[in-house]
Amino acid sequence: MIGTLAHLTLAFGLLGNIVSFMVFLAPIPTFYKVYKKKSTEGFQSAPYVVGLFSAMLWIYYALLKTNVLLLITINSVGCVIETFYICFFVFYAPKKARMESLKLIVLLIVVGFGLIVVLTQLFARGVTRGVIVGWICLVFSLCVFVAPLGVLRQVIKTKSVEYMPILLSVALTLSAVMWFFYGLLLGDFNIAIPNVLGFTFGIIQMILYYMYKNKKPIVNEKMSEFEAQKYPVSETQEKKIQETMDHKTLDVVKLSALISSDILPVVTKLKENGHDHVEAQGRPNVQNHIIKVTA
Repeated sequence: MIGTLAHLTLAFGLLGNIVSFMVFLAPIPTFYKVYKKKSTEGFQSAPYVVGLFSAMLWIYYALLKTNVLLLITINSVGCVIETFYICFFVFYAPKKARMESLKLIVLLIVVGFGLIVVLTQLFARGVTRGVIVGWICLVFSLCVFVAPLGVLRQVIKTKSVEYMPILLSVALTLSAVMWFFYGLLLGDFNIAIPNVLGFTFGIIQMILYYMYKNKKPIVNEKMSEFEAQKYPVSETQEKKIQETMDHKTLDVVKLSALISSDILPVVTKLKENGHDHVEAQGRPNVQNHIIKVTA
């Protein structure tokens, strides 16, 4: 019986590592696009910095344990890949975005992670130290899992799943299942519990996708014809506005996915891979066309 449980634990851990590794490589087409344009445009570095922080946090937790080697392997790979993405981003980012990224790195990686390590080493001993770090990982992961709620609300409101690719939902669900059973079989609920939420959100997203995938999106057209004529929006301006909104929406999903990828290291980047296929399309500038521009 014990041998069977050990084999099952190893199987779930290996599957989690394989899926997570493939997901970590998913943003490569996005960064190739950045390389070709020599600009990060509207992309944000926050998902990658948070992903690196989470990976480092879970490695620290795993080092305090004795039986979670597979958690160390995938998060070590994640640290290397996330560091590469961040360096790439900083190199091609405009000055303002570069400074914001560096501030976030210092705040989260140097100060945040540094304080966690120093304080737990100074004021905690033995098993207590692992329990404290485990709770930090657990709370941090649960908080980030709440991030997609805004996206789910947008899907329900607009009846559009344009920014919620089905691959992301499937990956969230499968990864959550694998890492949940890995944590459960190990008896480590700091790993298992967050994945219950990940599994729940994955199921909800898949349900919403199949509910709204064939429905026509709702377009808010409350601006009057007079206002549209008085404040015309050119095709180029409208495209830029749409692209900015798209990036903000996608960053919320990427953030949650990145954190998932470090407990259950998985999703972050499938969303971003989906982002590569989402292009804002400008509409022809037709006279008397009613346009709604939201900030």
